[in-house]
Amino acid sequence: MAEAYIVEAVRTAGGKRGGKLAGWHPADMAGATLDAILDRSGIDPAAVEDVIMGCVSQGGEQGFQIGRGAVLASKLPESVPAVSIDRQCGSSQQAIQFAAQAVMSGTQDVVIAAGVESMTRVPMGSTGMLFHQAGLGKAKSPRQEERYPGIQFSQFLGAQMIADKFGFTRDQLDEYALESHRRAAAATERGDFRQEIVGLMVDTPEGEICHVTDEGIRFGATFEGIHSVKLLQEGGVISAANASQICDGSSAVLVVSERALKEHGLKPLARIHNLTVTGGDPVVMLEEPLYATDKALKRAGLKIQDIDLYEVNEAFAPVPLAWLKHVGGDHAKLNVNGGAIALGHPLGASGTKLMATLVHALHKRGGRYGLQTMCEGGGIANVTIVERL
Repeated sequence: MAEAYIVEAVRTAGGKRGGKLAGWHPADMAGATLDAILDRSGIDPAAVEDVIMGCVSQGGEQGFQIGRGAVLASKLPESVPAVSIDRQCGSSQQAIQFAAQAVMSGTQDVVIAAGVESMTRVPMGSTGMLFHQAGLGKAKSPRQEERYPGIQFSQFLGAQMIADKFGFTRDQLDEYALESHRRAAAATERGDFRQEIVGLMVDTPEGEICHVTDEGIRFGATFEGIHSVKLLQEGGVISAANASQICDGSSAVLVVSERALKEHGLKPLARIHNLTVTGGDPVVMLEEPLYATDKALKRAGLKIQDIDLYEVNEAFAPVPLAWLKHVGGDHAKLNVNGGAIALGHPLGASGTKLMATLVHALHKRGGRYGLQTMCEGGGIANVTIVERL
């Protein structure tokens, strides 16, 4: 089978809700990362055969086919098509996998996988809520109700279920959250994010600046500060401080064939080694990365000890901790530059965002294999394994 290669991988620095990126229309923000892919790779824009854009809240400013909107807000010619996809938090990781499948099938040679989410301008859950308020029904259907009577599909409840199942305490989750901030702060201070970040110009009270530092990192984070945050559920262990931050951002990855490498004189960062997606329990919902990773490693002929770095999305602290315990991984290899608890989780942009961090970290640290996985609404999980080149 033909191979698929990652040539460039970029992301914006995260913006807090109502923060530095709040003034950016999501199509323009996504267009900026598409432009960065073109500028950094040097590829002819007309050679791009498709753009696959992940986005979760596809309404309002993220409606009307946000992928195409991003192309029209970029340097790409009108001849480049685009599609918008929603696999919840794994939307842009799935975009990478669809792009790789197109390349590996021989159907296309140059595809940009990308993602965007302005959680300030299109708040999480707003699309369903607005329809419901307008009397246009709700997402859970009568047949789903028959199958799951009286059950509320909730990521918050799912996170608590995982914590209960694995016996994680509030202290353990808060210690993990503190480590996420400390690792993200250290990575920022070392300049480890410099190659992956696309600077965006933003207005501030002090004047226009280039936004290049993730806004959610608490550089002076303390356990006491994190531990003081109110719990989401009385008697539970989940708080906003040990969960991912609401975030604005966009990201993109250039996926090409071997033929395109030669034809356009491109140098790959990584080879895509395995693509896996699985579905599981929609109630616990966030546990599926554990079992998807088992399947991915088996299909790839690898053991967890063969993987040098793991990016496991920090939707809630119990998720990466449960994943680590299940697969028997090394904590030192997990989210080495911090995760969504510190850096933010811009929903549809997180898949390509994590891949940008993963491939650059593999080069920085000299690792061979990297594994990325994402828990997703509905009990789905993507796993992508890449090999540094």
